Amino acid sequence: MVDTNRITGAARELGGKVQGAVGDLTGSHGDSLEGRLHEAQGAAENLYGQAKDAVRHAADTVSHQAEEAYDQGRQYAWEGHQKSVEWPHASLVVAGLVGLGLGLLISKL
Repeated sequence: MVDTNRITGAARELGGKVQGAVGDLTGSHGDSLEGRLHEAQGAAENLYGQAKDAVRHAADTVSHQAEEAYDQGRQYAWEGHQKSVEWPHASLVVAGLVGLGLGLLISKL
């Protein structure tokens, strides 16, 4: 989706170019300067819209990657749960080793 600042900025920039060119052709320094001013304002507004679009795109990308990481973590947790159900003895051995390690740490204090 294109930001509206880009559209209005491009239109203002084009209008400023036309006004500046007409001012140059007619010899009107006021119209020429005003056209150049509108051209610069339009270019700035267009750049602002481009920056907003870039930030929006970056935020969407980060959000999408975070969703993928969350889903992958959920999948890994589910697979770990399934393995612990399939191999209950291994789970008991791991739990026993963790308990033994904690017991050794506490006894040394």
